[in-house]
Amino acid sequence: MEFEWWWLLSLPLFFGLGWVAARIDLRQLLSESRALPRSYFKGLDFLLKEQPDKAIEAFIEVVKVDPQTVELHFALGNLFRRRGELDRAIRMHQNLAQREDLGDEQKLQALLELGQDYLKAGLLDRAEEVFGKLSDSPHRETVLRHLLDIYQQEKDWSKAIAAARNLAERTGHSLQKEIAQFYCELAEGCLLDTDPDGAKRYLQEALQSHRQCMRATILLGDVAASAGQWAEAINAWKRIESQDPAYLALVAEKLLDAHRALGKEEDGLRLVRGYLERYPSLDLMDVVFQTTLAREGAAAAYRWMRDELRRTPTLLGLDRLLEAQLLEAPLDRRRDLELIRNLVRHHTRNLALYCCDHCGFKARQFYWRCPACGGWETCPPRRIEEREGVAA
Repeated sequence: MEFEWWWLLSLPLFFGLGWVAARIDLRQLLSESRALPRSYFKGLDFLLKEQPDKAIEAFIEVVKVDPQTVELHFALGNLFRRRGELDRAIRMHQNLAQREDLGDEQKLQALLELGQDYLKAGLLDRAEEVFGKLSDSPHRETVLRHLLDIYQQEKDWSKAIAAARNLAERTGHSLQKEIAQFYCELAEGCLLDTDPDGAKRYLQEALQSHRQCMRATILLGDVAASAGQWAEAINAWKRIESQDPAYLALVAEKLLDAHRALGKEEDGLRLVRGYLERYPSLDLMDVVFQTTLAREGAAAAYRWMRDELRRTPTLLGLDRLLEAQLLEAPLDRRRDLELIRNLVRHHTRNLALYCCDHCGFKARQFYWRCPACGGWETCPPRRIEEREGVAA
């Protein structure tokens, strides 16, 4: 292929055209920046300095000078919402949604922002109505997430299941664990209404959605126990060992009650002690200690707890050992033992808690759904003492 010399002549021409285009763009940018009020740049400066209150004041001045600044209206509405001034955020986004001069995409964005305002204000019915108008919009994924949040707050579990399935289909992210929990909530509602058959149907749906749903297995045992079907209840609770042995602590007391109802308390205690040996747990240990104390007396409970402490030293175990020793101690030694036990108990109170892996919320009671962050199964059924390795 021969070299064409005229290409060299075209290079200066292309360079000159690019320089002219750049100058035109630069002039346009400068003219637009001069047209913006100084308050606009003040507002940006305050935002960069993380001073939203002053930024709002500056942007309000800009809106007064130029009411057509749609982007600033959106920015102001979001700032109002972040600062908790939800009435002002709602008015701002309502005005935007009603403006005739806005394009379709901007109106949809205004509705989305308005729905989020209502949601944060706790006006769930209004938020649901607004998000419903956006169900077929390009914001469908965001809308589904908000609707799922609303249905959970309203405890409308059937709608939550439908929303979760739609969201999973759209995103490709599995929500089977959450869907199983929604079915468990429906099952518990049936149990409150004395409808065990309805509860069983929902629990089977839960296990079909998520085979490792421990809550569904526990509730199936509860349904059988409420009907006096103790052997069936025991078999259901024993299946937890194959799902996740950590959750056996939640049914240890129930297993003992079911065996008592069958006149086989000794078998139940042997079963729970076997679980404790294979899967050490503070809650399992406490159940065995309390049962031994009630059945065999303080001396036997003390001996068992002493052997358990040698195998797995824990502060809670030490507390229970002192409890058994106090019951058998002579009066002249009780004051000293009570002093030691009070010191130990002071420390165990802060360690005998369940903790959410997602937000760090702590509670003495186990929750399937964290009361703080709303996460499902984010609180493992283990106390802080054993999770943080205090029990060394």
